Amino acid sequence: MSTMRTRNRFFTGLILTAALLAGTATSAVAAPVVLSSGHVDVIDVDYADGALTVDVLDGTGTTDVERDPADVLFRVPDTAKITVPGGSAWSFLGAGGQAWVLPQASAAGLLYAGWNTTEVPNGVFQNNRVTFKLTNVSGPAGFSVYTVSGGAPTVLFDSGDGLPDSLNVNRNVHAHVNWGFDAAGTYAVTFEITGKLAATGATVSSTKTFTFEVLP
Repeated sequence: MSTMRTRNRFFTGLILTAALLAGTATSAVAAPVVLSSGHVDVIDVDYADGALTVDVLDGTGTTDVERDPADVLFRVPDTAKITVPGGSAWSFLGAGGQAWVLPQASAAGLLYAGWNTTEVPNGVFQNNRVTFKLTNVSGPAGFSVYTVSGGAPTVLFDSGDGLPDSLNVNRNVHAHVNWGFDAAGTYAVTFEITGKLAATGATVSSTKTFTFEVLP
């Protein structure tokens, strides 16, 4: 009889320990940081101590904060919805004549989203540049990144015409662009950032996925 009681206590202890561990694991999963307006560098490229790193530089508050892209949700509100201009140059954008766009110029209530390579030291990479490669987009419709000058768009990335798409970006650049979404829903956008070291010719890289929630 004493053996049975000892066994019961042992198994009860295991169950309680497992429950406590499960509770700890659940509580450790934090909700994402939601960014919905203000300045943000979606792709913030750094190089130090032999490693190329990619973070989100959150400038929406009083102090800039570097965040892991996995911890961030970029929210695109319904006020980002636009009527797509006419003409074949705009055929990459939208569906049914509408799209959601985070603009390259600052606008109230929307994210002013860009990228920067200002922390990449001079002379580290060949040609003093890195390459941004859009490798995958998971979402309800197309995703694009483009600039507009004189009313005409220049498409930098477009998931609608096949991937990957690549863009060479010089060091010490801080740029803002238009981020376009063809429909409401959640998009997981994956970029690979690579650079070829000037000293050795070796390639270093970092791949990150960025999540956008586009509201109807």
